[in-house]
Order: sequence, then structure tokens, then C-alpha cells
Amino acid sequence: MAMGHDNGEQPTLFITYDKLQGLGHPFYEALDKLLRKHGFDRFAEKQCEPFYAEVMGRP
Repeated sequence: MAMGHDNGEQPTLFITYDKLQGLGHPFYEALDKLLRKHGFDRFAEKQCEPFYAEVMGRP
């Protein structure tokens, strides 16, 4: 330990996942909004559906 005054507090070494926050990016936020508006997720899921097993997901 270094010489000097010790206030008894230890600095935080780790943060929990729920404290993390992405910075985001205007392009990807706009793209996400556009894709959601036009139902892209449902479209992609329907296109991939034939390749998934009935019980466990991907064959």
C-alpha cells in the first residue's frame, strides 16, 4: 500500500451488466426503426422457419 491518507474506501473494480449502456449510433437507430416499421423481423423469421427443427430450434 502506498503511504498517505486512507479513507477506508476501496474503488469499484467491477460493474454489473445492468449498469452498462450502449452509446448507440443515429444510423443504426434509424435503421432499426425503419426495419421495425416494415416488419422485417417477422419476414426474416418466416424465411428461416423451414430450416428450424420443431423441438430444438436449428437442426
